[in-house]
Amino acid sequence: MSTEMGSLFGLFALVPIILYLFIIAFGIYFTVRAIRFMNEKTQLDQARNEKLDALIKVMQEKSGE
Repeated sequence: MSTEMGSLFGLFALVPIILYLFIIAFGIYFTVRAIRFMNEKTQLDQARNEKLDALIKVMQEKSGE
């Protein structure tokens, strides 16, 4: 019975370590995903701004006629 209890306590000793590693891995994953999202959003915002600039130029040319 003592070996069963010892292995059970050993298993419970690993739970906080596994939980800690899981939290660190999730934090790294979340950070990488957030950076990728922000980079993609920046590119899409730049493309939208270029389209808006072209639209403003066309509107100004039409109003100047």
